[in-house]
Amino acid sequence: MQEVNSNLIMLYFRLGKIVSENKSYGNNFTKQVSTKLKLIFPNMQGFSERNIRAMRLFYEEYANDEKWQQLVAKLPWGHNLLLIEKIKDKEIRKIYAENTLKNGWSRNVLSVQIETEFHKRIENSNNNFNLLLPPKDSDLVNNTIKDPYIFDFIQLKEEYKEQELENAMINKIKIY
Repeated sequence: MQEVNSNLIMLYFRLGKIVSENKSYGNNFTKQVSTKLKLIFPNMQGFSERNIRAMRLFYEEYANDEKWQQLVAKLPWGHNLLLIEKIKDKEIRKIYAENTLKNGWSRNVLSVQIETEFHKRIENSNNNFNLLLPPKDSDLVNNTIKDPYIFDFIQLKEEYKEQELENAMINKIKIY
């Protein structure tokens, strides 16, 4: 399945290159490509005008970086689009791409991780667990520390004391 996905991503990359090299013809060219591909491959999805434009963006984003091409070829198309749309900084995007592969995140989980700024949470988790614990245990401990509790359902000011958090949680429980 991984190889099929990689081939599809590389097909989209090559189509993006063609569209990018001919973008001077405007949206009409994108529409023509979409129409022709739908006629040639009537049982294959993914050739809408919108998706063809996304392929161009995808190509332009990674055209000059072979390491990136190898990394994103391992991710499903929807994940790649989400990363490009939501994260402009390539270094931060790389953190999400690598962790998606490592942790098997679905697109919804990836979206939540982006919204809750996963990359900032892992910056503060420097430790030596992977050196001192067996691999199975060190990964579990690392993931436990990286994923702090998110209390979006509680209204607190940005700087709060633990006692304020506890009281807010108790009040929320009482309401329900």
